[in-house]
Amino acid sequence: MTILDSIILGIIEGFTEFLPISSTGHLIVASQFLGIDQNSVTKAYQVIIQFAAILAVILNYKEKFTIKKIDLWTKIFLAFIPIGAVGFIFSDQIKELFSIQVVAVMFIVGGVIFLLVEKFFIPTETHLIDDVEQVTLKQSMIIGFAQIFALIPGTSRAGSTIIGALLVGLSRRASAEFSFLLAFPVMSAVTAYDLLKHYNEFSDANLITLVVGFVVSFIVAYLTIKLFLAFLEKFTFVAFGIYRILFGIILLVVFS
Repeated sequence: MTILDSIILGIIEGFTEFLPISSTGHLIVASQFLGIDQNSVTKAYQVIIQFAAILAVILNYKEKFTIKKIDLWTKIFLAFIPIGAVGFIFSDQIKELFSIQVVAVMFIVGGVIFLLVEKFFIPTETHLIDDVEQVTLKQSMIIGFAQIFALIPGTSRAGSTIIGALLVGLSRRASAEFSFLLAFPVMSAVTAYDLLKHYNEFSDANLITLVVGFVVSFIVAYLTIKLFLAFLEKFTFVAFGIYRILFGIILLVVFS
Protein backbone atom coordinates (compact mmCIF):
# COMPACT_ATOMS: atom_id res chain seq x y z
CA MET A 1 0.00 0.00 0.00
CA THR A 2 1.39 3.38 -1.05
CA ILE A 3 0.95 6.77 0.67
CA LEU A 4 -1.51 7.74 -2.06
CA ASP A 5 -3.52 4.55 -1.44
CA SER A 6 -3.52 5.39 2.26
CA ILE A 7 -4.85 8.89 1.61
CA ILE A 8 -7.58 7.67 -0.75
CA LEU A 9 -8.82 4.94 1.59
CA GLY A 10 -8.58 7.28 4.59
CA ILE A 11 -10.81 9.79 2.81
CA ILE A 12 -13.29 7.09 1.84
CA GLU A 13 -13.46 5.65 5.37
CA GLY A 14 -13.79 9.05 7.02
CA PHE A 15 -16.43 10.27 4.58
CA THR A 16 -18.59 7.15 4.32
CA GLU A 17 -18.46 5.68 7.85
CA PHE A 18 -21.18 7.94 9.22
CA LEU A 19 -23.21 8.46 6.05
CA PRO A 20 -25.92 5.93 5.08
CA ILE A 21 -23.96 4.71 2.06
CA SER A 22 -21.82 1.85 3.49
CA SER A 23 -18.16 2.46 4.24
CA THR A 24 -17.41 -1.25 3.90
CA GLY A 25 -18.96 -1.37 0.45
CA HIS A 26 -16.98 1.64 -0.75
CA LEU A 27 -13.71 0.32 0.71
CA ILE A 28 -14.23 -3.06 -0.98
CA VAL A 29 -14.81 -1.38 -4.33
CA ALA A 30 -11.93 1.09 -3.88
CA SER A 31 -9.52 -1.70 -2.95
CA GLN A 32 -10.51 -3.58 -6.09
CA PHE A 33 -9.90 -0.55 -8.30
CA LEU A 34 -6.58 0.26 -6.60
CA GLY A 35 -5.45 -3.35 -6.77
CA ILE A 36 -4.75 -3.51 -3.02
CA ASP A 37 -4.23 -7.01 -1.67
CA GLN A 38 -5.86 -8.01 1.63
CA ASN A 39 -2.52 -8.61 3.37
CA SER A 40 -1.15 -7.82 6.83
CA VAL A 41 -0.54 -4.17 5.99
CA THR A 42 -4.10 -3.72 4.76
CA LYS A 43 -5.58 -5.36 7.85
CA ALA A 44 -3.48 -3.23 10.18
CA TYR A 45 -4.43 -0.13 8.20
CA GLN A 46 -8.15 -0.87 8.47
CA VAL A 47 -7.87 -1.13 12.25
CA ILE A 48 -6.14 2.25 12.40
CA ILE A 49 -8.63 4.16 10.23
CA GLN A 50 -11.57 2.66 12.14
CA PHE A 51 -10.00 3.83 15.39
CA ALA A 52 -9.61 7.31 13.90
CA ALA A 53 -13.32 7.40 13.08
CA ILE A 54 -14.15 6.43 16.68
CA LEU A 55 -12.08 9.35 17.98
CA ALA A 56 -13.91 11.69 15.62
CA VAL A 57 -17.20 10.73 17.28
CA ILE A 58 -15.76 11.28 20.76
CA LEU A 59 -14.41 14.72 19.84
CA ASN A 60 -17.68 15.81 18.22
CA TYR A 61 -19.77 14.62 21.18
CA LYS A 62 -17.37 14.95 24.10
CA GLU A 63 -20.15 16.34 26.30
CA LYS A 64 -21.99 13.01 25.92
CA PHE A 65 -19.02 10.97 27.14
CA THR A 66 -19.50 11.68 30.85
CA ILE A 67 -20.88 9.72 33.79
CA LYS A 68 -23.83 12.15 33.84
CA LYS A 69 -25.03 10.61 30.58
CA ILE A 70 -25.26 7.06 31.97
CA ASP A 71 -28.95 6.82 31.03
CA LEU A 72 -28.16 7.65 27.38
CA TRP A 73 -25.32 5.14 27.25
CA THR A 74 -27.50 2.45 28.80
CA LYS A 75 -29.83 2.84 25.83
CA ILE A 76 -26.94 2.92 23.35
CA PHE A 77 -25.35 -0.26 24.70
CA LEU A 78 -28.77 -1.91 24.72
CA ALA A 79 -29.01 -1.10 21.01
CA PHE A 80 -25.53 -2.58 20.52
CA ILE A 81 -26.39 -6.01 21.95
CA PRO A 82 -28.27 -7.45 18.92
CA ILE A 83 -25.54 -6.79 16.34
CA GLY A 84 -22.84 -7.76 18.83
CA ALA A 85 -24.45 -11.13 19.50
CA VAL A 86 -25.41 -11.95 15.91
CA GLY A 87 -22.07 -10.75 14.54
CA PHE A 88 -20.14 -12.92 17.02
CA ILE A 89 -22.22 -16.07 16.48
CA PHE A 90 -22.38 -15.87 12.68
CA SER A 91 -19.03 -14.22 11.90
CA ASP A 92 -17.92 -17.00 9.53
CA GLN A 93 -21.17 -16.95 7.57
CA ILE A 94 -21.04 -13.15 7.33
CA LYS A 95 -17.53 -13.25 5.83
CA GLU A 96 -18.83 -15.47 3.02
CA LEU A 97 -21.23 -12.71 1.95
CA PHE A 98 -18.44 -10.30 1.00
CA SER A 99 -18.55 -9.79 -2.78
CA ILE A 100 -19.07 -6.94 -5.20
CA GLN A 101 -22.39 -8.43 -6.32
CA VAL A 102 -23.81 -8.59 -2.80
CA VAL A 103 -22.61 -5.06 -2.10
CA ALA A 104 -24.25 -3.78 -5.31
CA VAL A 105 -27.60 -5.43 -4.60
CA MET A 106 -27.71 -4.16 -1.02
CA PHE A 107 -26.83 -0.66 -2.19
CA ILE A 108 -29.90 -0.72 -4.43
CA VAL A 109 -32.16 -2.32 -1.81
CA GLY A 110 -31.07 0.22 0.82
CA GLY A 111 -31.63 3.08 -1.60
CA VAL A 112 -35.16 1.94 -2.39
CA ILE A 113 -35.94 1.61 1.33
CA PHE A 114 -34.73 5.15 1.99
CA LEU A 115 -36.95 6.53 -0.77
CA LEU A 116 -39.96 4.57 0.51
CA VAL A 117 -39.42 5.69 4.10
CA GLU A 118 -39.10 9.32 3.07
CA LYS A 119 -42.26 9.09 0.94
CA PHE A 120 -44.59 7.10 3.17
CA PHE A 121 -43.34 6.76 6.73
CA ILE A 122 -41.96 10.13 7.84
CA PRO A 123 -44.65 12.09 9.73
CA THR A 124 -44.75 15.86 9.46
CA GLU A 125 -46.03 16.47 13.00
CA THR A 126 -43.82 18.31 15.47
CA HIS A 127 -43.86 15.53 18.08
CA LEU A 128 -40.83 13.78 16.58
CA ILE A 129 -38.03 13.12 19.07
CA ASP A 130 -35.28 15.63 18.33
CA ASP A 131 -33.05 14.86 21.33
CA VAL A 132 -31.22 11.52 21.51
CA GLU A 133 -31.49 11.59 25.30
CA GLN A 134 -35.29 11.33 25.00
CA VAL A 135 -35.10 7.99 23.18
CA THR A 136 -36.83 5.23 25.16
CA LEU A 137 -35.43 1.79 25.96
CA LYS A 138 -37.96 0.21 23.60
CA GLN A 139 -36.98 2.51 20.75
CA SER A 140 -33.29 1.79 21.41
CA MET A 141 -33.90 -1.94 21.20
CA ILE A 142 -35.82 -1.62 17.92
CA ILE A 143 -33.01 0.49 16.44
CA GLY A 144 -30.56 -2.15 17.65
CA PHE A 145 -32.42 -4.91 15.82
CA ALA A 146 -32.55 -2.77 12.68
CA GLN A 147 -28.76 -2.46 12.89
CA ILE A 148 -28.39 -6.24 12.43
CA PHE A 149 -29.01 -5.77 8.71
CA ALA A 150 -25.71 -3.84 8.58
CA LEU A 151 -23.92 -7.19 8.81
CA ILE A 152 -24.78 -7.70 5.14
CA PRO A 153 -22.05 -5.96 3.10
CA GLY A 154 -23.33 -2.88 1.30
CA THR A 155 -26.27 -2.32 3.66
CA SER A 156 -24.55 0.36 5.77
CA ARG A 157 -24.47 0.44 9.56
CA ALA A 158 -25.43 4.10 9.55
CA GLY A 159 -28.18 3.46 7.02
CA SER A 160 -29.82 0.62 8.91
CA THR A 161 -29.74 2.46 12.25
CA ILE A 162 -31.05 5.69 10.74
CA ILE A 163 -33.93 3.85 9.06
CA GLY A 164 -34.76 2.10 12.34
CA ALA A 165 -34.63 5.42 14.20
CA LEU A 166 -36.85 7.18 11.67
CA LEU A 167 -39.45 4.44 11.89
CA VAL A 168 -39.71 4.66 15.68
CA GLY A 169 -40.25 8.43 15.66
CA LEU A 170 -36.88 10.18 15.77
CA SER A 171 -36.26 13.26 13.65
CA ARG A 172 -33.71 13.08 10.87
CA ARG A 173 -31.12 14.89 12.98
CA ALA A 174 -31.74 12.76 16.07
CA SER A 175 -31.63 9.60 13.94
CA ALA A 176 -28.22 10.59 12.61
CA GLU A 177 -26.89 11.54 16.05
CA PHE A 178 -28.07 8.29 17.63
CA SER A 179 -26.35 6.46 14.77
CA PHE A 180 -23.12 8.39 15.44
CA LEU A 181 -23.14 7.52 19.13
CA LEU A 182 -24.12 3.90 18.48
CA ALA A 183 -21.07 3.68 16.23
CA PHE A 184 -18.88 4.02 19.33
CA PRO A 185 -19.57 0.60 20.94
CA VAL A 186 -19.96 -1.13 17.56
CA MET A 187 -16.73 0.17 16.04
CA SER A 188 -14.84 -0.15 19.34
CA ALA A 189 -15.77 -3.83 19.52
CA VAL A 190 -14.82 -4.44 15.88
CA THR A 191 -11.55 -2.53 16.22
CA ALA A 192 -10.61 -4.33 19.46
CA TYR A 193 -11.38 -7.71 17.88
CA ASP A 194 -9.35 -6.91 14.77
CA LEU A 195 -6.49 -5.57 16.89
CA LEU A 196 -6.32 -8.77 18.96
CA LYS A 197 -6.58 -10.91 15.85
CA HIS A 198 -4.01 -9.05 13.75
CA TYR A 199 -1.71 -7.35 16.28
CA ASN A 200 1.31 -9.31 15.00
CA GLU A 201 0.76 -7.87 11.55
CA PHE A 202 1.46 -4.31 12.70
CA SER A 203 5.16 -5.14 12.69
CA ASP A 204 4.95 -5.61 8.91
CA ALA A 205 3.09 -2.36 8.32
CA ASN A 206 4.67 0.87 7.16
CA LEU A 207 4.38 3.35 10.05
CA ILE A 208 4.10 6.37 7.76
CA THR A 209 1.25 4.74 5.84
CA LEU A 210 -0.62 4.03 9.08
CA VAL A 211 -0.10 7.55 10.43
CA VAL A 212 -1.23 9.19 7.18
CA GLY A 213 -4.32 6.99 7.04
CA PHE A 214 -5.16 7.73 10.68
CA VAL A 215 -4.84 11.52 10.30
CA VAL A 216 -6.78 11.66 7.03
CA SER A 217 -9.57 9.40 8.30
CA PHE A 218 -9.92 11.37 11.55
CA ILE A 219 -10.08 14.80 9.89
CA VAL A 220 -12.51 13.70 7.19
CA ALA A 221 -14.75 11.83 9.67
CA TYR A 222 -14.83 14.80 12.05
CA LEU A 223 -15.83 17.22 9.29
CA THR A 224 -18.30 14.78 7.74
CA ILE A 225 -20.27 14.46 10.98
CA LYS A 226 -20.67 18.23 11.20
CA LEU A 227 -21.51 18.67 7.52
CA PHE A 228 -23.99 15.79 7.57
CA LEU A 229 -25.96 17.34 10.44
CA ALA A 230 -25.95 20.72 8.67
CA PHE A 231 -27.20 19.00 5.50
CA LEU A 232 -30.10 17.40 7.39
CA GLU A 233 -31.25 20.80 8.65
CA LYS A 234 -32.36 21.63 5.10
CA PHE A 235 -32.62 18.36 3.17
CA THR A 236 -33.95 14.80 3.47
CA PHE A 237 -32.34 11.39 2.88
CA VAL A 238 -33.71 11.21 -0.67
CA ALA A 239 -30.36 12.16 -2.20
CA PHE A 240 -28.68 9.26 -0.40
CA GLY A 241 -31.37 6.88 -1.60
CA ILE A 242 -30.87 7.95 -5.22
CA TYR A 243 -27.08 7.76 -4.87
CA ARG A 244 -27.25 4.24 -3.47
CA ILE A 245 -29.43 3.01 -6.32
CA LEU A 246 -27.24 4.58 -9.02
CA PHE A 247 -24.01 3.37 -7.41
CA GLY A 248 -25.40 -0.15 -7.06
CA ILE A 249 -26.46 -0.26 -10.71
CA ILE A 250 -23.02 0.97 -11.82
CA LEU A 251 -21.35 -1.78 -9.78
CA LEU A 252 -23.59 -4.46 -11.33
CA VAL A 253 -22.81 -3.19 -14.83
CA VAL A 254 -19.07 -2.82 -14.31
CA PHE A 255 -18.50 -6.09 -12.45
CA SER A 256 -21.05 -8.27 -14.26
